[in-house]
Amino acid sequence: MSKKIGLFYGTQTGNTESAAEQIRDEFGGDVVTLHPIYEADASTFDEYELLIIGSPTWDIGQLQSDWESFFPDLDEIDFSGKLVAYFGDGDQFGYADNFQDAIGILEEKISQRGGKTVGYWSTDGYDFNESKALRNGKFVGLALDNGSQSDLTEERIKTWVAQLKTEFGL
Repeated sequence: MSKKIGLFYGTQTGNTESAAEQIRDEFGGDVVTLHPIYEADASTFDEYELLIIGSPTWDIGQLQSDWESFFPDLDEIDFSGKLVAYFGDGDQFGYADNFQDAIGILEEKISQRGGKTVGYWSTDGYDFNESKALRNGKFVGLALDNGSQSDLTEERIKTWVAQLKTEFGL
C-alpha cells in the first residue's frame, strides 16, 4: 500500500476530529495523515492523490468556521486526478432541512476544481427533509449524526472505510 491519504477536517465540538481519528485508525498503519484545515494551506493538498474531507454542518446549513475561512483557498487548488471522499457530522432531527449541507457545499466546489468524488453513502437509516449533500439519491459521503445516532458511528465508519479501500484501489 504505497498510496497516502490526506484527511483534511474542521471540527467545532470535537466530533469530526474524533471521526477523523477513527477513520485513520480503521485504515491502519500510517496510510492516513490528519490535517486540521486551520493548519493547512493550498500546497498541502498537492502532496496527495487521495483525499478525505471532513466537516460538520454548522448553524443552519453553514460550513464549520475553519472551512468557511479556508473556502476561498479551494479556488487555488487543482483537484484534477484526485479521488476525494467526504464525511460529515450533522443533526438530522434538529436541522432536517439542511442535514449534511457542509459536505455538499465542499463537494460541489472541489468537483468544480476537478476532484472525482468517491465514497457515496446510502440515505437508508436517516430521517431528514433536505440536504445539499445529495447526488442521485445518495449522500456525497459518510453522514454521521453523533447527536442522535452515535451508537451507529463506529459501524458506519468501518463499512465506509472498507468501501473506500476498494474505491481508492488500496
